[in-house]
Amino acid sequence: MPDDQGVPPGAPTPHTPMMQQYLRIKAQHPDILLFYRMGDFYELFFADAEKAARLLDITLTTRGQSAGQPIRMAGVPYHAVEQYLAKLVRLGESVAICEQMGDPATSKGPVERAVVRIVTPGTLTDASLLDEKRDTLLLALSTTRQLAGLAWLNLASGDFRLCEVAPAKLAATLERIAPAEIIVPESLSLTLPQDVALTRRADWHFDAETGGRELRAHFGTTSLGGFGADGLRPAIAAAGALLRYARATQVRALPHVRALIVERDATFLGLDMATRRNLELTETLRGQPAPTLCSLLDNCVTSPGSRLLRHALHHPLRDPSIPAARHAAVAMLLDDGGRTLRGLRQTLRGFADIERIAGRIALFSARPRDLAALRDSLRRVDELRAPLADNAAALLREIHAHLTPPTATIDLLTRALLAEPAALIREGGVIAPGYDGELDELRSLNDNCGAFLLELEAREREQTGIANLKVEYNRVHGFYIEVSNANAARVPEHYRRRQTLKNAERYLTAELKAFEDKALSAQERALAREKLLYDELLNTLQNGLPQLQQIAVAAATLDLLAGFAETAQQRNYCRPLFSPEPGLSIEAGRHPVVEDQFADGEGFIANDTELGDGRRLLLITGPNMGGKSTYMRQTALIALLAHVGSYVPATRAVLGPLDQIFTRIGAADDLAGGRSTFMVEMTESATILHHATDRSLVLMDEVGRGTSTFDGMALAFAICRHLLEKNRSLTLFATHYFELTLLANEYHELANVHLDAVEHGERIVFLHAVEAGPANQSYGIQVAALAGIPPAVVKAARRQLRQFEQRATINPLQPDLFASALADAEDRRTPELHPALERLRCIDPDQLTPREALAALYELRSLLVGE
Repeated sequence: MPDDQGVPPGAPTPHTPMMQQYLRIKAQHPDILLFYRMGDFYELFFADAEKAARLLDITLTTRGQSAGQPIRMAGVPYHAVEQYLAKLVRLGESVAICEQMGDPATSKGPVERAVVRIVTPGTLTDASLLDEKRDTLLLALSTTRQLAGLAWLNLASGDFRLCEVAPAKLAATLERIAPAEIIVPESLSLTLPQDVALTRRADWHFDAETGGRELRAHFGTTSLGGFGADGLRPAIAAAGALLRYARATQVRALPHVRALIVERDATFLGLDMATRRNLELTETLRGQPAPTLCSLLDNCVTSPGSRLLRHALHHPLRDPSIPAARHAAVAMLLDDGGRTLRGLRQTLRGFADIERIAGRIALFSARPRDLAALRDSLRRVDELRAPLADNAAALLREIHAHLTPPTATIDLLTRALLAEPAALIREGGVIAPGYDGELDELRSLNDNCGAFLLELEAREREQTGIANLKVEYNRVHGFYIEVSNANAARVPEHYRRRQTLKNAERYLTAELKAFEDKALSAQERALAREKLLYDELLNTLQNGLPQLQQIAVAAATLDLLAGFAETAQQRNYCRPLFSPEPGLSIEAGRHPVVEDQFADGEGFIANDTELGDGRRLLLITGPNMGGKSTYMRQTALIALLAHVGSYVPATRAVLGPLDQIFTRIGAADDLAGGRSTFMVEMTESATILHHATDRSLVLMDEVGRGTSTFDGMALAFAICRHLLEKNRSLTLFATHYFELTLLANEYHELANVHLDAVEHGERIVFLHAVEAGPANQSYGIQVAALAGIPPAVVKAARRQLRQFEQRATINPLQPDLFASALADAEDRRTPELHPALERLRCIDPDQLTPREALAALYELRSLLVGE
């Protein structure tokens, strides 16, 4: 027989109403954690609870049963949820935040709940979850056989971009963009960089036609031609999937995403993955944030300025007009001895992160103190723009124009907010007095209840003539007017009896009843009214978002320029010049990061670099630890800084057109990819030989050292020749194969330079100065001694070296040795036949007529004469 609930005996008990609600919501988000709000906690259940307990190190408990199974639970307090979210995001997890939407006091059954947002590694907007000096980007990827389409979004700022690249360039492009989360079709197999979260979506999300409709609807346009995106089908497919995913996570539209920027390959100076790593732009070779070029240059006083610097270092501009405009602006900031610079930086120090605050306003997640910081910053816009008026630098004039104060927004925020509002709107204490009459009245009722009762009591005594009339309150009966029985005859007709006592009667008037209704719920109603007003304020601020975003970009750009100027002033950098003539001319160049390791820059030896049409390749020899790698890297960093818009560490720098910077420096294997150190070296070399042009800057260090001496030497010779004859790149080629120095006799575009050292007894002193001509030795054993190799081993090595030299088996300083080695290598090479011999090989004399034989003879003669 079924029980009273209609459940047959032995059947599992149905889930409780609350668990039914939880399971229904969880079914909509099966692959991510669900934070389910219950009172003052976010609770997780079942498998989510077990996973969260493991990841967050929180207590896992079991409470009761639902449908016959124990309920595993874990929870975090709502007021501390951000620290737990931050930890989960760092681990690559996503979280759905489910809030109580209904009123527990009036709800029948479980309080209504709904997911209000989804926090993923790529969709962070809360200040507590974001790195203030690094952009957090969400990227979507769609591929065809010929192209990879990428779209990426900075949800915190609204910056939305897309591009298309060849599949071979995909890894380098992902390295450049550095997204926190990548969305891909379910069918796509992809190897991702480390520390990047991967989200898969059904393939139909990546349909180009649907994506185009999504984008046109979002931007309110009839085509994407105005953005330059027509015809970019893979990129549009990715952008549509990205927009749909971002809206789903925020559970709302994205009004601050107002434009679509299409990036082209030719926009930026090419930097492949190896180059970004070897130049240590934003992290060291060991993965540390310092010392790097970014850590050295980051003199910015605002977070947006620091983020713009990081972006600029990874996106040097190929067209010199924009960096040249930045150089001119930096020159103007330094023109008056730095007085304007100091004033601007002082003003910028008080600026909030307007870019991210605007993003949170758009998503209705801005907090009261965000708006207060925005108000205070906007009040200082005039102070920031004043020194830029009538400036000779075009870029500073442009910034001045974009820093127009938004008067209406400033006025609204000034009227609406307290000078120092509470941290959270739920706490109240946010809206300023005088902004809303109803809120003022509710606050007055709550704060001045006693005064109102005294005022009402005095008025009623005067009107009734009852001297001992009292107006009071208790929790049981609320507010009342008490009159003694002796004065009962004098009670006015509009009094209504509320309670009878032994010696008195208690009454209520319409006025007192109205006050009671207001006063008893004044605090709750005041908080609710304040929340309503705050939401209305956020809604009104939506209209000013475009101007806020414009001000944010202008302030960040000004901070970047001021940071460049501060660095140039402190470190004695010079303004680089761009020339239409090919080449690179640097006088007294320094490595910015290495120089910084010396006290006040003293002790660093500056060196010149000259490359051009008549001097395409510098062959650099010299001892280990002599400074070859530093010299090469500083040349690349000076070129990169110039194209970023910064001054450079040199006394003079003139740069011709550049399209890419390539580096092949250092030794590292790729165990995960199954590649040896030498294989990695050759792969990087192959990339350079295939893609470098006559406008590329190429750095190659110790090519061929990972294999046998003759194999490596042969490869180094061949690569050198290819760079000179085919690529014709501007090349710095460091080597310990001294035999390569003879190439200067064969190619006038090759120049030998070296970094020297001197010996004092068994000690060695590196001079670090670049001199003309080849080096005379490598000093390898001396460097080994400096590294701490045991003296006995060093002594044995010296003895072995003398034996080698005596046998003349390995002595790179003996011309007869390497000449014979080259001759042997030449003998082993398959000879390249003359065209006449190739043609003769194809002729069968027995098959020729006399006329054909005569014609063949003339043909062979013409091939010889043609030579």
